[in-house]
Amino acid sequence: MNLKGKKVVVGMSGGVDSSVSALLLKQAGAEVIGMFMKNWDDQKEESACRAQEDYDDVKEVCQKLEIPYYPIEFVQEYKKYVFDEFVRDLKKGLTPNPDILCNREIKFKRFFDQAMALGADYLATGHYCQNINGELVKGVDKNKDQTYFLYTMKREILDKVLFPIGHLEKSEVRKIAIENDLVTSTKKDSTGICFIGEKNFKKFISDYLPYNRGEFRTLENEVVGEHSGAAFYTLGQRKGLGLGGPGSPWYVVKKDMDKNIVYVERGENHPALFYHYLFTDELSLVNKNEEIPPHCQAKIRYRQKDQECFVEKEGNRLKVSFSAPQRAATPGQSIVFYNKGVCLGGAIIKEVGPSLIESNNSLGVENQSLF
Repeated sequence: MNLKGKKVVVGMSGGVDSSVSALLLKQAGAEVIGMFMKNWDDQKEESACRAQEDYDDVKEVCQKLEIPYYPIEFVQEYKKYVFDEFVRDLKKGLTPNPDILCNREIKFKRFFDQAMALGADYLATGHYCQNINGELVKGVDKNKDQTYFLYTMKREILDKVLFPIGHLEKSEVRKIAIENDLVTSTKKDSTGICFIGEKNFKKFISDYLPYNRGEFRTLENEVVGEHSGAAFYTLGQRKGLGLGGPGSPWYVVKKDMDKNIVYVERGENHPALFYHYLFTDELSLVNKNEEIPPHCQAKIRYRQKDQECFVEKEGNRLKVSFSAPQRAATPGQSIVFYNKGVCLGGAIIKEVGPSLIESNNSLGVENQSLF
């Protein structure tokens, strides 16, 4: 793409990916503007110093590249449209994904609008994905591909978005940063939920969602411990349960929000964790003029490999059936659909079908581990 004379606003986080994105755009002849986005009011928290460090890194990179840079704040909008919805869903027993909410409500809506208000021709980010002929395509680095988090993006927005590093492996991005002596070249990738970071999730969220003591039970209703509140746990969870004893580790296999009971069983591959189908609605398509084909691929979590699936309409909702049983399909999380590497769109998982153990029990089949 010829970017000579084009104005491009780059969303800069203080990390190596957005730093190299700005560098590559300038090398391509674009008029580049760096913009640092603040979404969380962390002045009273330990993360405040890290946010300042990130902005200091943005400033240093932009000064080295000789491009202007600005901070912009969406603290109120983030709290209203991302964090508050996140907490509401937790209270319902769901497992929401705030990164997807942030991309939908902040980065590619309000932040995008600010970029366009500056007269930008494009907004660029350091995501590992590609915009090829108006289609959202997986990044070349399959271990870093981030299309899962971007499925809510619409074609009219995608047409004005650039992903300068989507054609590169992460190792190549690091190499470019080192060769150009960028301060972020060896900086570790950020991990965890953005407003929590490295802090303990349960401890942090308890300020907004009070503890509600309840029982850990097996599916046979044997009480095996006490928990802090069903809202704090998700299907398939192993860490943080505080349950010990001899044998395989315990895993969350089911929740009853009305009774505040968290059901657990031993074994990573317990059949209570596996489902052949799920239901969803409110499908979000990248290209509104297309549809999800009956047979395609999908994944129900970020790093999962694409799974063969069959999609059919049942009234106002979609039923998605999988060739192989899926582990810990979780209401509140997203299912994202693909066709040969192209991200078609996705939706929030609303309901899951009976687990393998429930299906087997209805047929009188003895309970046993899958593998």
